[in-house]
Amino acid sequence: MSCGFCCDGTLIGFVQLGREELPALRGLMDIEEANGEGFFLQPCNNYCDGCNIYSNRPKQCRNFNCELLNSLEQKEFDFDLAVETINVVKQKKIAIEKKLAMLQFDLQSQSFYFKMVELKKVLQKNKVESTLTENHLELISDINKLDGLLLEKFGVSLK
Repeated sequence: MSCGFCCDGTLIGFVQLGREELPALRGLMDIEEANGEGFFLQPCNNYCDGCNIYSNRPKQCRNFNCELLNSLEQKEFDFDLAVETINVVKQKKIAIEKKLAMLQFDLQSQSFYFKMVELKKVLQKNKVESTLTENHLELISDINKLDGLLLEKFGVSLK
């Protein structure tokens, strides 16, 4: 499976890097460093319809398998159903991003994951002010449905 959800910022907001990985990865990607450790934010700039640094990818990337992939490898999940699930997530994500644009949220994050974190803070503030419109409520519902799907099928939550 190469849906890229773990690389494009849908499931994961950042990747932690071990000290031993930093020298080899510095030339391959934009790394934030502090106290001898590092991380990079998603989306990964080495992902474009597949990992461009697959043989040199970070340890956390090598070790990550979402629940969908695990279920597929254990033959608990049918391949066609897995592809259908991925397509449903892509469509839900696109619909949410369209609503975000329509509602003109000024979100700074590049990754979908961190956009959802930012949005949650904005909506909580607006909720207190009772300024949520029907469109806002639909967006919240769509996000909650996507989050439920991600948790059930991929083992990852946006919350």
